Amino acid sequence: MRFMVIVKATKDSEAGVMPSEELLLAMGKFNEEMVNAGIMLAGDGLQPSKKGVRIKFDGEKRSVVNGPFADTNDLVAGFWIIQVKSLAEAIEWMKRCPNPHNDGGELEIRQLYELEDFAPGEGIRLHEKLDEEMKARK
Repeated sequence: MRFMVIVKATKDSEAGVMPSEELLLAMGKFNEEMVNAGIMLAGDGLQPSKKGVRIKFDGEKRSVVNGPFADTNDLVAGFWIIQVKSLAEAIEWMKRCPNPHNDGGELEIRQLYELEDFAPGEGIRLHEKLDEEMKARK
């Protein structure tokens, strides 16, 4: 099972406060443990929302809204993609995570859909083909 672990934003992360050397080292060691265990597929921090945009959909119309975005609790400061056997295992790993922020922190763990979760059809075959093409480029 693959999970996205979302590091929720805080006022500091939205202000662009960079992590201390101590936190960078602690996170690096935690990431190293996950890599060595073979569960970490990806992970990165995100720049503050003031450097981002949102694209809003209204039928066929698209509009672009520039950041920053107001509600810090709904924002993402970083993420990991991990592959483990269960939600319980994901929780156990993330309980070992260093606190990602100086002013408190919160992680959200969400399971990713797998292609097998969807009914077979032309759309799934296209996604399977694209997955193979992406894997071949690595």
